[in-house]
Amino acid sequence: MSHAGLRAIGIIPARLQSSRLPEKALADICGLPMIVHVYQRCAMSRSLDAVYVATDHERIREVVTAAGGQVLMTGAHHRTGTDRLAEAAAALECDIVVNIQGDEALVRPEHIDAGVAALREDPTLNVSMLVNPFRTYQSPSDIKAVLNEQGDVLYFSRADIPSGARTPDPEMLKAYHVVSFRKPLLLAYAQWPQGRLERIEYNEYLRILERGHRIRAVQVESAAVSVDTPEDLAVVRRLMEADTLRRRYQEQEVR
Repeated sequence: MSHAGLRAIGIIPARLQSSRLPEKALADICGLPMIVHVYQRCAMSRSLDAVYVATDHERIREVVTAAGGQVLMTGAHHRTGTDRLAEAAAALECDIVVNIQGDEALVRPEHIDAGVAALREDPTLNVSMLVNPFRTYQSPSDIKAVLNEQGDVLYFSRADIPSGARTPDPEMLKAYHVVSFRKPLLLAYAQWPQGRLERIEYNEYLRILERGHRIRAVQVESAAVSVDTPEDLAVVRRLMEADTLRRRYQEQEVR
């Protein structure tokens, strides 16, 4: 349950179609659809008062409800998961909304808690995002982040930042897409037009920086892999086999 009087809700945006890996939300990983893994792991978070999947597709709704999960149906017009998140959150009574992407099959509940804690501890902060150390170069499917001395994000890019042009193999930080919003900022975000840099980089969180708002980076140690390609799915299936969290929720009765 929540602390400091702030009610936090986890929402997992999930769409059926994906250009690089069609129907990835329903991909089987160790006997469960990916979206069910994400839901069950979010439900283990101590900081979330409730968890929902937000989707526009009946097949995803059926799979999640069959596993005991809660679903919010949204429109099919959204350009980004964060826009879908805002529609789903609008009618919910909460102070903090946590976006956990539906392809983060190995998300850790304690990492969700860390992101929420950043907002509970700093009342001036409206958004936090997880980041983790990263040394895979020339990987445009991964979003890299650079930070200022206060730990706030300066920029996100699919390019390698900071650059290795003069400093060989600099350590990077990768965006780990568990993002906590204060609800008023999230609802405002959905009303803003896409930003110029957001369109160039294909990264929705640049819209926040372009509007002059801060995103606090919360660094965690994680080997989590976002499932974007068949190769990613193969890696996650292998990692999930040995995952101790999976054993806890898969051995329980269906919720």
